[in-house]
Amino acid sequence: MTRLEWTDPAVADLENVRDYIARDSAHYANAVIERLILSVERLRSFPESGRHVPEASDLKVRELIVSGYRVIYRLRKQAVQILAVVHSGRNLAGMKPKPWEA
Repeated sequence: MTRLEWTDPAVADLENVRDYIARDSAHYANAVIERLILSVERLRSFPESGRHVPEASDLKVRELIVSGYRVIYRLRKQAVQILAVVHSGRNLAGMKPKPWEA
């Protein structure tokens, strides 16, 4: 089974998502975070299940789309490194630095 590694920026992204949604509904915020985490957990068994990130040239950078968010991760030897959780409407092309460049 593949190991999951959450980067500090990805954990901060999760906290920011939770805080933003909780302004309107703490219950819905918790539900979204739970859905995001459970979706990432399946990468332990199926690390290549996400699609290639179109903005990235590195084929090891992949993403899951969950509840309107992009969970961006990198395939590593024996591990999946979670790089970022960003809203699907966010323009990654203009983001500096890109999550996979940090």
